[in-house]
Amino acid sequence: MSDFPTTTRVVIIGGGVVGASCAYHIAKAGWDCVLLEKNELTAGSTWHAAGNCPSFSSSWAIMNMQRYSLELYRGLADEVDYPMNYHVTGSIRLAHSKERMLEFERARAMGRYQGLDLEMIAVSDMKERYPFMETHDLAGGLYDPDDGDIDPAQLTQALAKGARQMGASIQRFCPATGVTRKGDTWIVHTEKGDITCEKVVNAAGYYAQRVGEWFKPYGGRTVPMAVMSHQFFLTEPVAELEAWSKENGKLPLLRDVDSSYYLRQEKMGLNLGPYERNCKGHWMTPDDPMPDDFSFQLYPDDLERLEWYIEDAMARVPILGASGVGRVINGPIPYAPDGLPLIGPMPGVPNAFEACVFTFGITQGGGAGKVLAEWVTEGQTEWDMWAVDPRRYTDYTDQDYCDQKAIEVYGHEYAMHFPHHEWPAGRDKKLSPVHDKIVSQGGVMGAYNGWERANWFAQPGDDTSEESTQTWTRSGPWQQRIKEECEAVRDAAGVIAISGFTRLSVEGPGARDHIDALTCSALPQPGRVGLAYFPDDRGRILTEMSVIPQSDEAIWLITAAVAQWHDRDVLLRNLPEGVEIHDRSTKYECFLVTGPKARDMLAPLTDADLTLPWLSYQEAEVCGAPCVLLRVSFAGELGWEVHCLTSDAPAIYDVILNAGAKPFGMYALNSLRIEKGYRAWKGDLSTDYTMLEGGLDRFVKLDKPQEFPGKAALQNEKQQGVKKRFVTLTVDAGAYDAPYMSTLWYDGQVVGETTSGDWGYRANTSIALGMVKANLATPGTELHIDIYGEMRKAVVQPEEPLWDPQNERLRA
Repeated sequence: MSDFPTTTRVVIIGGGVVGASCAYHIAKAGWDCVLLEKNELTAGSTWHAAGNCPSFSSSWAIMNMQRYSLELYRGLADEVDYPMNYHVTGSIRLAHSKERMLEFERARAMGRYQGLDLEMIAVSDMKERYPFMETHDLAGGLYDPDDGDIDPAQLTQALAKGARQMGASIQRFCPATGVTRKGDTWIVHTEKGDITCEKVVNAAGYYAQRVGEWFKPYGGRTVPMAVMSHQFFLTEPVAELEAWSKENGKLPLLRDVDSSYYLRQEKMGLNLGPYERNCKGHWMTPDDPMPDDFSFQLYPDDLERLEWYIEDAMARVPILGASGVGRVINGPIPYAPDGLPLIGPMPGVPNAFEACVFTFGITQGGGAGKVLAEWVTEGQTEWDMWAVDPRRYTDYTDQDYCDQKAIEVYGHEYAMHFPHHEWPAGRDKKLSPVHDKIVSQGGVMGAYNGWERANWFAQPGDDTSEESTQTWTRSGPWQQRIKEECEAVRDAAGVIAISGFTRLSVEGPGARDHIDALTCSALPQPGRVGLAYFPDDRGRILTEMSVIPQSDEAIWLITAAVAQWHDRDVLLRNLPEGVEIHDRSTKYECFLVTGPKARDMLAPLTDADLTLPWLSYQEAEVCGAPCVLLRVSFAGELGWEVHCLTSDAPAIYDVILNAGAKPFGMYALNSLRIEKGYRAWKGDLSTDYTMLEGGLDRFVKLDKPQEFPGKAALQNEKQQGVKKRFVTLTVDAGAYDAPYMSTLWYDGQVVGETTSGDWGYRANTSIALGMVKANLATPGTELHIDIYGEMRKAVVQPEEPLWDPQNERLRA
């Protein structure tokens, strides 16, 4: 016991591959850390993982993380002097349809931008790489030369050895039993004694929810996750495969993503791992409780569940049926509601972090450790990692939601995520007071931070089936309706219920000074509305909020629904004593009434002064109910946001509709905002870009007397000159608008990327917003965008909105 550490900077709870990677990277950053594992390292999901190592992802952040992992693994054995079985065999992903080939084209382009050599392959070339495969019904495929497999136990031990070599302490057979917060420090309790530390990391795998309960007294919440049964089996040796391998080496890993399984050579046999639609969750019901210890255990075999997938795989690769089943692995795999892990600050809890709920922990483990270590030691990450940030989920993620989504995601593990598709499980968690009315009007709903909002309004006879959304094109039953909704806003007036806006208030002596010290922007005076931007220490874009001062001691802020817990954390930074933050997001509803006839439409309904200028704020009555009116419009037309109590919302909505406003949805709003060049959070606005790169110069007040995060970095960047610039592009796009992170090309070279794209129905063109090398941001510059494998011409536009460039309609 004499060498048991009682103090350290960081304690990591959980000794799987992710926990070991966190220890490795935190130690590499020069910080002391202790890793606690209640059993042996790799206990949990790591030891029974298949160990596949793809770089492929349709997520930019996940691809970054996996790319880093594979780079790390290539040299790790030599670095720490620990031998590992790591086979880089390459892989082939099969496509049965044009839509799947378009997904592959998009991933190929993203991969090339990150330095990956992903390659589209024709059906005629597949037999050369995989001679045992039937190809008659395929459309093509994607080849990933960096894919392969690694021994999960050896990888974990190598990371642990590297962590020890750099000073980390790894305590095996040392269960953590709880935590206590004392002042600004944590005390982590174990069976061997207490450890005092600055920061704690929950890397407890499928036990993360149990560990998360310890943090509830300090502001925590239930970790959003569920546990699924993943089953794969290994065959006995296959004679034909053995003969071929002696001459040619190991087969590439095969993924039939449309049928939903992977097939990998395992020694001289095969390993088949399906993600079956008729999947099974565990530990979800009272009659199936999670055991106290399941460290090196498995579930009973259940191959009948996989029957269709086995038959399909045998038809694809007939030698799979040439040998019997040698071993079945059926073990627990944790799932977050979207299938992506939780990496980053623990919501609501100071100096606590999560690196847990990994569905693909082996290929993501290396990158996860890097990202988590950056959060812990620097307070920010190299890449924008919102895709895995635990704060992307808020209070709607009850266990029913998590269970439903885990089953849905597992059964659609390789699904394509089409731009107009909404996944049906776990819906209706937050309903606005006008929800039923909107649905009765034909609202086709989408979920935004759990809130149901109309994406578009269908008319009788329109196809609103899930099948109709299985396309990458802009065309579909929604297209004509979005056009009509945009035209109504352009020519008359429309109304949209923007339920679930995040509404925060900062109150107490020094409230205004506190916010002033967090933003690079100038704050408005009472009676006015201002847009404020909040940079991080590097001058990168953390978030934007609408600021509505009531006084120096009471500041209202409105921000995106999904930013609720993220932006709360932004405001909590260096919060002075006596200043409090209140969240009133559920107390109010918001209707945006906008269009050239909005004033005439609202005038008979309210006692508000509708002659007050753009960016004004007033309290008034609408239909006799108290409201707050903000003269702003994300649609870029004359308009007001009408904020009212939820109890008054149904009556107010009915009166606005009866006055002639046409309901419009989020798809139309996105089209309208992109024509104005308005940025969307975590697309156009992210920590991948600085304030100046983002074209937000007019909001950056470097002459403010207050210091603010990133001020020195922004001053230096302004002096040195920005390397990238935000641009608006008109695109000869054909049938497809540019998705997020499509590559921009000039003279045969990648020179930037799109951050969002859509069709502008007022401007009558496809539009992309993006980032490009500063020397190419000149209006009139012709670029090309790789949109699903097609190079489409794009032209840089002047630094003004495409629609109403002088904002005359907005200020009317």
